[in-house]
Amino acid sequence: MTEEIEQVAQRYARYTALGAAVITAVWHLGYNLTVTLTGWQSFRLPWLNLAAWLAYTALFAVALRSLARDSRGPSRIRELAVAALALDVAVIAALPPHELLGISDWAWGSVGWVGVMLVWGRPGWRGELIAFLAGNAGIMLAAMAVTGILDRVAVSKYLVVIVGGITMQFGYAWGCHLLRARAEDAVVLARRLAADDALRESAQRIHTDRLRRYAAIRDVAEELLQQLADGADPGDPRVRDDCTAGAMRLRRLITEREDVPDELVSALRERIEAAERRKVMVTVPPFGEFLPSLPDGVREDLLRAPVRALDGARTRARVTVSAMSTMVSVAVVADNDDLPISHTPVREPSGVVVTYQRQGGEVWVNSIWQRSPVASR
Repeated sequence: MTEEIEQVAQRYARYTALGAAVITAVWHLGYNLTVTLTGWQSFRLPWLNLAAWLAYTALFAVALRSLARDSRGPSRIRELAVAALALDVAVIAALPPHELLGISDWAWGSVGWVGVMLVWGRPGWRGELIAFLAGNAGIMLAAMAVTGILDRVAVSKYLVVIVGGITMQFGYAWGCHLLRARAEDAVVLARRLAADDALRESAQRIHTDRLRRYAAIRDVAEELLQQLADGADPGDPRVRDDCTAGAMRLRRLITEREDVPDELVSALRERIEAAERRKVMVTVPPFGEFLPSLPDGVREDLLRAPVRALDGARTRARVTVSAMSTMVSVAVVADNDDLPISHTPVREPSGVVVTYQRQGGEVWVNSIWQRSPVASR
Protein backbone atom coordinates (compact mmCIF):
# COMPACT_ATOMS: atom_id res chain seq x y z
CA MET A 1 0.00 0.00 0.00
CA THR A 2 2.81 2.44 0.87
CA GLU A 3 4.53 1.83 -2.47
CA GLU A 4 1.27 2.44 -4.34
CA ILE A 5 0.72 5.76 -2.53
CA GLU A 6 4.32 6.79 -3.25
CA GLN A 7 3.77 6.01 -6.92
CA VAL A 8 0.65 8.19 -6.91
CA ALA A 9 2.64 11.06 -5.36
CA GLN A 10 5.33 10.64 -8.00
CA ARG A 11 2.69 10.76 -10.73
CA TYR A 12 1.26 13.97 -9.24
CA ALA A 13 4.73 15.54 -9.30
CA ARG A 14 5.48 14.38 -12.83
CA TYR A 15 2.20 15.09 -14.58
CA THR A 16 1.54 18.46 -13.00
CA ALA A 17 5.01 19.49 -14.22
CA LEU A 18 4.30 18.16 -17.69
CA GLY A 19 0.92 19.92 -17.56
CA ALA A 20 2.73 23.25 -17.28
CA ALA A 21 4.83 22.26 -20.28
CA VAL A 22 1.74 21.35 -22.32
CA ILE A 23 0.07 24.71 -21.56
CA THR A 24 3.25 26.56 -22.52
CA ALA A 25 3.65 24.58 -25.76
CA VAL A 26 0.01 25.05 -26.81
CA TRP A 27 0.20 28.78 -26.05
CA HIS A 28 3.49 29.16 -27.92
CA LEU A 29 2.41 27.24 -31.00
CA GLY A 30 -1.25 28.22 -31.04
CA TYR A 31 -0.94 31.93 -30.29
CA ASN A 32 2.67 33.13 -30.47
CA LEU A 33 3.44 31.40 -33.75
CA THR A 34 0.12 32.46 -35.28
CA VAL A 35 0.59 36.18 -34.58
CA THR A 36 4.25 35.96 -35.63
CA LEU A 37 3.31 34.63 -39.06
CA THR A 38 0.00 36.35 -39.69
CA GLY A 39 1.20 39.70 -38.32
CA TRP A 40 4.54 39.63 -40.10
CA GLN A 41 3.88 42.93 -41.85
CA SER A 42 2.88 44.67 -38.63
CA PHE A 43 6.34 44.21 -37.08
CA ARG A 44 8.92 46.93 -37.48
CA LEU A 45 11.70 44.31 -37.22
CA PRO A 46 10.04 40.98 -38.14
CA TRP A 47 13.30 39.02 -38.16
CA LEU A 48 14.05 40.14 -34.60
CA ASN A 49 10.59 38.95 -33.60
CA LEU A 50 11.19 35.59 -35.30
CA ALA A 51 14.53 35.26 -33.51
CA ALA A 52 12.76 35.95 -30.22
CA TRP A 53 10.21 33.25 -31.03
CA LEU A 54 12.97 30.74 -31.77
CA ALA A 55 14.83 31.70 -28.59
CA TYR A 56 11.58 31.21 -26.64
CA THR A 57 11.36 27.74 -28.20
CA ALA A 58 14.93 26.96 -27.10
CA LEU A 59 14.21 28.07 -23.52
CA PHE A 60 11.09 25.93 -23.53
CA ALA A 61 13.10 22.91 -24.68
CA VAL A 62 15.69 23.40 -21.91
CA ALA A 63 12.99 23.68 -19.24
CA LEU A 64 11.05 20.72 -20.67
CA ARG A 65 14.11 18.49 -20.59
CA SER A 66 14.65 19.26 -16.92
CA LEU A 67 10.97 18.71 -16.04
CA ALA A 68 10.84 15.41 -17.93
CA ARG A 69 14.00 14.19 -16.20
CA ASP A 70 13.28 14.95 -12.54
CA SER A 71 10.05 17.06 -12.41
CA ARG A 72 12.09 20.11 -11.47
CA GLY A 73 13.14 23.32 -13.23
CA PRO A 74 16.69 23.78 -14.55
CA SER A 75 19.46 24.54 -12.06
CA ARG A 76 20.77 27.67 -13.88
CA ILE A 77 17.54 29.57 -13.40
CA ARG A 78 19.03 33.07 -13.11
CA GLU A 79 20.59 33.08 -16.58
CA LEU A 80 17.54 31.47 -18.15
CA ALA A 81 15.13 33.89 -16.44
CA VAL A 82 17.16 36.88 -17.66
CA ALA A 83 17.14 35.42 -21.18
CA ALA A 84 13.36 34.96 -21.03
CA LEU A 85 12.81 38.56 -19.96
CA ALA A 86 15.20 39.68 -22.71
CA LEU A 87 12.83 38.05 -25.20
CA ASP A 88 10.11 40.33 -23.89
CA VAL A 89 12.32 43.33 -24.60
CA ALA A 90 13.19 41.98 -28.07
CA VAL A 91 9.55 41.61 -29.11
CA ILE A 92 8.76 45.10 -27.80
CA ALA A 93 11.67 46.47 -29.83
CA ALA A 94 10.44 44.64 -32.94
CA LEU A 95 7.03 46.33 -32.77
CA PRO A 96 6.04 49.83 -33.76
CA PRO A 97 4.85 51.93 -30.77
CA HIS A 98 1.17 51.79 -31.72
CA GLU A 99 1.24 47.96 -31.59
CA LEU A 100 2.70 47.85 -28.09
CA LEU A 101 -0.49 46.59 -26.45
CA GLY A 102 -1.87 45.03 -29.63
CA ILE A 103 -2.44 41.44 -30.57
CA SER A 104 1.05 41.12 -32.09
CA ASP A 105 2.74 41.84 -28.75
CA TRP A 106 2.75 38.17 -27.76
CA ALA A 107 5.77 37.92 -25.46
CA TRP A 108 4.69 39.78 -22.33
CA GLY A 109 1.55 37.69 -21.93
CA SER A 110 3.15 34.28 -22.53
CA VAL A 111 6.67 34.57 -21.15
CA GLY A 112 5.24 33.97 -17.67
CA TRP A 113 4.58 30.33 -18.60
CA VAL A 114 8.27 29.83 -19.26
CA GLY A 115 8.87 31.36 -15.84
CA VAL A 116 6.50 28.78 -14.33
CA MET A 117 8.52 25.97 -15.92
CA LEU A 118 11.84 27.45 -14.79
CA VAL A 119 10.88 27.69 -11.09
CA TRP A 120 8.95 24.42 -10.96
CA GLY A 121 9.78 22.25 -7.96
CA ARG A 122 12.37 24.62 -6.51
CA PRO A 123 12.33 25.32 -2.75
CA GLY A 124 11.89 29.08 -3.23
CA TRP A 125 9.61 28.88 -6.23
CA ARG A 126 7.05 31.39 -4.88
CA GLY A 127 9.51 34.23 -4.45
CA GLU A 128 11.28 33.43 -7.71
CA LEU A 129 8.06 33.31 -9.71
CA ILE A 130 6.76 36.53 -8.14
CA ALA A 131 10.06 38.25 -8.98
CA PHE A 132 9.93 36.95 -12.55
CA LEU A 133 6.33 38.01 -13.13
CA ALA A 134 7.01 41.40 -11.53
CA GLY A 135 9.99 41.86 -13.82
CA ASN A 136 7.84 41.03 -16.84
CA ALA A 137 5.17 43.50 -15.72
CA GLY A 138 7.80 46.16 -15.03
CA ILE A 139 9.36 45.80 -18.48
CA MET A 140 6.02 46.34 -20.17
CA LEU A 141 5.14 49.30 -17.97
CA ALA A 142 8.52 50.88 -18.69
CA ALA A 143 8.00 50.39 -22.43
CA MET A 144 4.61 52.11 -22.17
CA ALA A 145 6.18 55.00 -20.31
CA VAL A 146 9.00 55.37 -22.89
CA THR A 147 6.59 55.36 -25.83
CA GLY A 148 4.12 57.66 -24.08
CA ILE A 149 1.25 55.17 -24.00
CA LEU A 150 -0.13 55.79 -20.53
CA ASP A 151 -3.69 56.86 -21.20
CA ARG A 152 -6.61 55.30 -19.36
CA VAL A 153 -7.43 52.82 -22.12
CA ALA A 154 -3.81 51.61 -22.36
CA VAL A 155 -3.45 51.29 -18.60
CA SER A 156 -6.73 49.35 -18.42
CA LYS A 157 -5.60 46.94 -21.14
CA TYR A 158 -2.27 46.57 -19.37
CA LEU A 159 -3.93 45.74 -16.04
CA VAL A 160 -6.35 43.25 -17.62
CA VAL A 161 -3.58 41.30 -19.35
CA ILE A 162 -1.16 41.45 -16.42
CA VAL A 163 -3.72 40.47 -13.80
CA GLY A 164 -5.16 37.73 -16.03
CA GLY A 165 -1.74 36.33 -16.89
CA ILE A 166 -0.47 36.37 -13.30
CA THR A 167 -3.70 34.79 -12.06
CA MET A 168 -3.42 31.90 -14.52
CA GLN A 169 0.32 31.37 -14.21
CA PHE A 170 0.76 31.81 -10.47
CA GLY A 171 -2.61 30.16 -9.80
CA TYR A 172 -1.65 27.06 -11.77
CA ALA A 173 1.72 26.82 -10.02
CA TRP A 174 0.13 27.30 -6.59
CA GLY A 175 -2.67 24.82 -7.21
CA CYS A 176 -0.27 22.13 -8.44
CA HIS A 177 1.97 22.78 -5.46
CA LEU A 178 -0.99 22.12 -3.14
CA LEU A 179 -1.78 18.89 -4.99
CA ARG A 180 1.83 17.70 -4.66
CA ALA A 181 1.94 18.72 -1.00
CA ARG A 182 -1.22 16.74 -0.22
CA ALA A 183 0.17 13.73 -2.09
CA GLU A 184 3.43 13.96 -0.14
CA ASP A 185 1.43 14.22 3.11
CA ALA A 186 -0.37 11.04 2.12
CA VAL A 187 2.98 9.30 1.58
CA VAL A 188 4.23 10.42 5.01
CA LEU A 189 1.00 9.22 6.62
CA ALA A 190 1.20 5.88 4.83
CA ARG A 191 4.77 5.39 6.01
CA ARG A 192 3.76 6.17 9.59
CA LEU A 193 0.87 3.71 9.39
CA ALA A 194 3.18 1.06 7.93
CA ALA A 195 5.68 1.68 10.73
CA ASP A 196 2.90 1.39 13.31
CA ASP A 197 1.75 -1.89 11.74
CA ALA A 198 5.31 -3.22 11.78
CA LEU A 199 5.67 -2.18 15.43
CA ARG A 200 2.43 -3.93 16.37
CA GLU A 201 3.49 -7.04 14.47
CA SER A 202 6.87 -6.98 16.21
CA ALA A 203 5.23 -6.57 19.60
CA GLN A 204 2.92 -9.50 18.84
CA ARG A 205 5.89 -11.66 17.83
CA ILE A 206 7.73 -10.70 21.02
CA HIS A 207 4.66 -11.52 23.11
CA THR A 208 4.22 -14.87 21.35
CA ASP A 209 7.90 -15.67 21.81
CA ARG A 210 7.67 -14.90 25.54
CA LEU A 211 4.66 -17.15 25.92
CA ARG A 212 6.55 -19.89 24.09
CA ARG A 213 9.54 -19.51 26.42
CA TYR A 214 7.34 -19.52 29.53
CA ALA A 215 5.61 -22.69 28.33
CA ALA A 216 8.96 -24.33 27.57
CA ILE A 217 10.35 -23.37 30.99
CA ARG A 218 7.26 -24.86 32.64
CA ASP A 219 7.53 -28.07 30.60
CA VAL A 220 11.23 -28.56 31.41
CA ALA A 221 10.77 -27.94 35.13
CA GLU A 222 7.65 -30.08 35.23
CA GLU A 223 9.39 -32.98 33.48
CA LEU A 224 12.37 -32.93 35.86
CA LEU A 225 10.25 -32.58 38.98
CA GLN A 226 7.91 -35.33 37.78
CA GLN A 227 10.85 -37.71 37.35
CA LEU A 228 12.06 -36.99 40.86
CA ALA A 229 8.54 -37.25 42.26
CA ASP A 230 8.14 -40.65 40.59
CA GLY A 231 11.14 -41.89 42.55
CA ALA A 232 13.98 -41.40 40.08
CA ASP A 233 17.36 -41.86 41.74
CA PRO A 234 19.34 -38.57 41.71
CA GLY A 235 22.50 -40.65 41.69
CA ASP A 236 21.58 -42.36 38.42
CA PRO A 237 23.89 -41.03 35.64
CA ARG A 238 20.96 -40.87 33.22
CA VAL A 239 18.93 -38.79 35.68
CA ARG A 240 21.92 -36.50 36.29
CA ASP A 241 22.38 -36.07 32.54
CA ASP A 242 18.69 -35.22 32.15
CA CYS A 243 18.91 -32.72 35.01
CA THR A 244 22.05 -31.16 33.52
CA ALA A 245 20.44 -30.85 30.09
CA GLY A 246 17.27 -29.48 31.66
CA ALA A 247 19.20 -26.96 33.73
CA MET A 248 21.10 -25.76 30.65
CA ARG A 249 17.87 -25.40 28.74
CA LEU A 250 16.24 -23.51 31.61
CA ARG A 251 19.19 -21.16 31.81
CA ARG A 252 19.00 -20.48 28.07
CA LEU A 253 15.26 -19.90 28.09
CA ILE A 254 15.45 -17.56 31.07
CA THR A 255 18.34 -15.47 29.77
CA GLU A 256 17.41 -15.23 26.09
CA ARG A 257 15.53 -12.16 24.94
CA GLU A 258 14.45 -10.88 21.55
CA ASP A 259 13.08 -7.37 21.81
CA VAL A 260 13.73 -6.89 18.09
CA PRO A 261 12.93 -10.21 16.35
CA ASP A 262 15.66 -11.34 13.96
CA GLU A 263 15.09 -14.02 11.33
CA LEU A 264 18.56 -15.52 11.72
CA VAL A 265 18.28 -15.82 15.51
CA SER A 266 14.73 -17.17 15.32
CA ALA A 267 15.72 -19.86 12.81
CA LEU A 268 18.74 -20.84 14.90
CA ARG A 269 16.67 -21.08 18.09
CA GLU A 270 14.26 -23.46 16.38
CA ARG A 271 17.15 -25.84 15.64
CA ILE A 272 18.52 -25.44 19.17
CA GLU A 273 15.13 -26.41 20.65
CA ALA A 274 14.92 -29.39 18.28
CA ALA A 275 18.34 -30.56 19.52
CA GLU A 276 17.31 -30.09 23.15
CA ARG A 277 14.22 -32.23 22.57
CA ARG A 278 16.65 -34.96 21.49
CA LYS A 279 18.32 -34.62 24.92
CA VAL A 280 21.36 -32.86 23.45
CA MET A 281 23.00 -30.53 25.99
CA VAL A 282 23.30 -27.25 24.10
CA THR A 283 25.36 -24.40 25.51
CA VAL A 284 24.21 -21.05 24.12
CA PRO A 285 25.77 -17.78 25.27
CA PRO A 286 23.39 -14.79 24.92
CA PHE A 287 23.11 -13.61 21.34
CA GLY A 288 23.88 -10.03 20.40
CA GLU A 289 20.91 -7.71 20.72
CA PHE A 290 21.39 -5.94 17.39
CA LEU A 291 22.37 -7.79 14.23
CA PRO A 292 22.99 -5.87 11.00
CA SER A 293 20.63 -6.29 8.10
CA LEU A 294 21.74 -9.05 5.75
CA PRO A 295 21.56 -9.08 1.95
CA ASP A 296 19.47 -11.72 0.19
CA GLY A 297 20.87 -15.22 0.53
CA VAL A 298 23.34 -14.44 3.31
CA ARG A 299 21.19 -15.69 6.18
CA GLU A 300 20.63 -19.07 4.53
CA ASP A 301 24.34 -19.50 3.77
CA LEU A 302 25.31 -18.49 7.31
CA LEU A 303 23.02 -21.09 8.87
CA ARG A 304 23.34 -24.02 6.49
CA ALA A 305 26.60 -25.64 7.67
CA PRO A 306 26.32 -24.80 11.41
CA VAL A 307 22.74 -26.13 11.52
CA ARG A 308 23.85 -29.39 9.88
CA ALA A 309 26.48 -29.77 12.59
CA LEU A 310 23.91 -29.03 15.31
CA ASP A 311 21.29 -31.39 13.87
CA GLY A 312 23.81 -34.24 13.89
CA ALA A 313 25.04 -33.66 17.46
CA ARG A 314 24.81 -36.78 19.63
CA THR A 315 25.02 -35.47 23.21
CA ARG A 316 26.42 -31.96 23.37
CA ALA A 317 26.87 -28.79 21.31
CA ARG A 318 27.82 -25.17 21.74
CA VAL A 319 26.30 -22.42 19.58
CA THR A 320 27.65 -18.87 19.33
CA VAL A 321 26.59 -15.88 17.27
CA SER A 322 28.87 -12.87 16.97
CA ALA A 323 27.97 -9.67 15.21
CA MET A 324 29.29 -6.21 14.47
CA SER A 325 28.02 -3.53 12.15
CA THR A 326 29.79 -5.10 9.14
CA MET A 327 30.19 -8.74 10.23
CA VAL A 328 28.10 -11.70 11.39
CA SER A 329 29.51 -15.07 12.48
CA VAL A 330 27.67 -18.29 13.42
CA ALA A 331 29.70 -21.10 14.98
CA VAL A 332 28.79 -24.57 16.27
CA VAL A 333 30.95 -27.07 18.14
CA ALA A 334 29.28 -30.50 18.38
CA ASP A 335 30.08 -34.19 18.86
CA ASN A 336 29.04 -34.96 15.30
CA ASP A 337 30.98 -37.78 13.63
CA ASP A 338 28.96 -37.93 10.44
CA LEU A 339 29.30 -34.38 9.10
CA PRO A 340 31.50 -34.24 5.99
CA ILE A 341 34.04 -31.45 6.24
CA SER A 342 36.28 -29.48 3.90
CA HIS A 343 39.91 -28.95 4.80
CA THR A 344 39.90 -25.58 3.04
CA PRO A 345 37.49 -22.68 3.60
CA VAL A 346 34.37 -22.83 1.44
CA ARG A 347 33.14 -19.57 -0.10
CA GLU A 348 29.43 -19.39 -0.83
CA PRO A 349 28.00 -17.26 -3.70
CA SER A 350 26.65 -14.76 -1.17
CA GLY A 351 30.16 -14.07 0.19
CA VAL A 352 29.81 -16.26 3.31
CA VAL A 353 33.00 -18.17 4.15
CA VAL A 354 32.59 -21.51 5.96
CA THR A 355 35.50 -23.08 7.87
CA TYR A 356 35.58 -26.65 9.23
CA GLN A 357 37.85 -28.27 11.78
CA ARG A 358 37.66 -31.72 13.40
CA GLN A 359 39.46 -32.64 16.57
CA GLY A 360 38.89 -35.75 18.59
CA GLY A 361 35.20 -36.53 18.53
CA GLU A 362 34.06 -32.95 17.91
CA VAL A 363 33.62 -30.85 14.81
CA TRP A 364 33.85 -27.07 14.71
CA VAL A 365 31.95 -25.23 11.98
CA ASN A 366 32.21 -21.45 11.62
CA SER A 367 30.43 -19.43 8.94
CA ILE A 368 31.25 -15.75 8.66
CA TRP A 369 29.97 -12.93 6.48
CA GLN A 370 31.64 -9.55 6.15
CA ARG A 371 30.20 -6.56 4.32
CA SER A 372 32.44 -5.50 1.47
CA PRO A 373 34.10 -2.07 1.88
CA VAL A 374 32.36 -0.79 -1.27
CA ALA A 375 28.88 -1.83 0.00
CA SER A 376 29.43 -0.28 3.43
CA ARG A 377 30.12 3.19 2.06
